[in-house]
Amino acid sequence: MTETEKMLAGKLYDPVDETLVCLRAEARRLCKAYNDCDPMDGDRQEALLRALVPALGEDSWINAPVQFDYGRFTTIGKRCFFNYNLTVLDCAPVTIGDDVFVGPNVSLMSPMHPLLDAERRLYRRADGVWTDREYAKPITIGDGCWIAANVVIAGGVTIGPGTVVGAGSVVTRDLPGGVLAAGNPCRVIRTLGSADSIENKQELW
Repeated sequence: MTETEKMLAGKLYDPVDETLVCLRAEARRLCKAYNDCDPMDGDRQEALLRALVPALGEDSWINAPVQFDYGRFTTIGKRCFFNYNLTVLDCAPVTIGDDVFVGPNVSLMSPMHPLLDAERRLYRRADGVWTDREYAKPITIGDGCWIAANVVIAGGVTIGPGTVVGAGSVVTRDLPGGVLAAGNPCRVIRTLGSADSIENKQELW
């Protein structure tokens, strides 16, 4: 297996592999170009964003600034909106469904490191290059979710469709669909239902 294949399969891989270094460099160039782009130049913004995230669904948008490790390993569905300062470390596949709203300063963190200090330290490869041991776990966000501001989602997490994750949450475990969840660590607060309908909020009308 190549180091890229190992990375995407959730196995230990070498993050300073030449191919991976080049892919990250390309993503950083695209992120910088997108972040520096005139916000009134919609055509160039669209072209740069789709070069950065080729699997970006129809009518989906990400506000600059953004930062991706690779971009090419993230899949985003239709009609999604991501607010400012999205960070996606897509060392494992990051899959986002349709109609997902994501607030500002959200981080999707797939990389993992050994817990033991001795295993986490840098070491020299046979060619003398310093590297470390890393692996990654995928992240999946279902259709219709709302991920509020300042949320961190860890590798290995799946969030079911229609779930709302409250601001400032740190999500380290799977969440079912159709619930309100919040906290650090993030926990289910309650199931969402008809009582949560905006039609019941008379003060808004």
